[in-house]
Amino acid sequence: MKPITTFNAHTNYVLCLRFSADSRTLISTGMDSQINFWSVPEWTHVKTLSEHEKSVNSAALSPNQSTLATGSTDNTVRLWSFPEGKLLHTLQDRKKVVATVAFSPNNEWIASASYSGRVAIWTPDGQEVIAFRASEKNVGSLAFSPDGKTLATAGLGDDIQLWSLPECEQIDTLTGHKTAVGSLQMIDEGRMLVSKGHEGTLRFWDTATWRETRCLDLSGKGARGIAISPDERTLAVSMESKIELWNLGNLAFQKEIEVEAKALYGMTFSPAGRWLAVGAADKKIRVWDMS
Repeated sequence: MKPITTFNAHTNYVLCLRFSADSRTLISTGMDSQINFWSVPEWTHVKTLSEHEKSVNSAALSPNQSTLATGSTDNTVRLWSFPEGKLLHTLQDRKKVVATVAFSPNNEWIASASYSGRVAIWTPDGQEVIAFRASEKNVGSLAFSPDGKTLATAGLGDDIQLWSLPECEQIDTLTGHKTAVGSLQMIDEGRMLVSKGHEGTLRFWDTATWRETRCLDLSGKGARGIAISPDERTLAVSMESKIELWNLGNLAFQKEIEVEAKALYGMTFSPAGRWLAVGAADKKIRVWDMS
């Protein structure tokens, strides 16, 4: 299965990819400190945002698609108007690397997580609501519940922490992973939390009881990242020089896609599920037609 297009996107690793809700724009961020906009389906360059001073590690679009948030190794979160790309606010909690950013589904909060183990909560207009120590180790993954009242955090360390919002009081701790948790995603309208552990497992948590319901063992496969299709039927798992596709319903293996790049990053499906875009250490973006 060959990509429909492969193009040079950055001058260093491509770290994060996000589609706009109308699937007309692909946003990429890189270790070169750049944020690039690409037209879809032409896959041509539209504009570059260059105000970050170091690697841009994460990007998120607000639910109403009016604001782009980016987190960087320059220790800042920046908010941009979308699609214009005008810098609106530069936010900073501590002088630590910002690993990831996320909007709550109700557009009430923006959360940022840093390598100091801190999480900061902001309003969309850039006002800090609260900041707190979520872990003694680096936090690199965030996931909001659909109502925006619960935030899951994880990173280095075995556990996933659950926090009430806006008080940021700890609700629960989910255990089972080992060493680090590299991804958190809500599915099934928020009834299920999916987590990927460094030990090579995907775990599924019932958000009503916070009990683990299923586990997919990927140990020995070198899983790096995951993406879930919008219809929640397909799970894509990035590994070294390949992507595996799994049926999310029965956790059955479906297909392997070979990739002419070793380290893969920033994998994402388009909102309608047609495109699967993947960034890589070779500075390129590859796109597959999944229809």
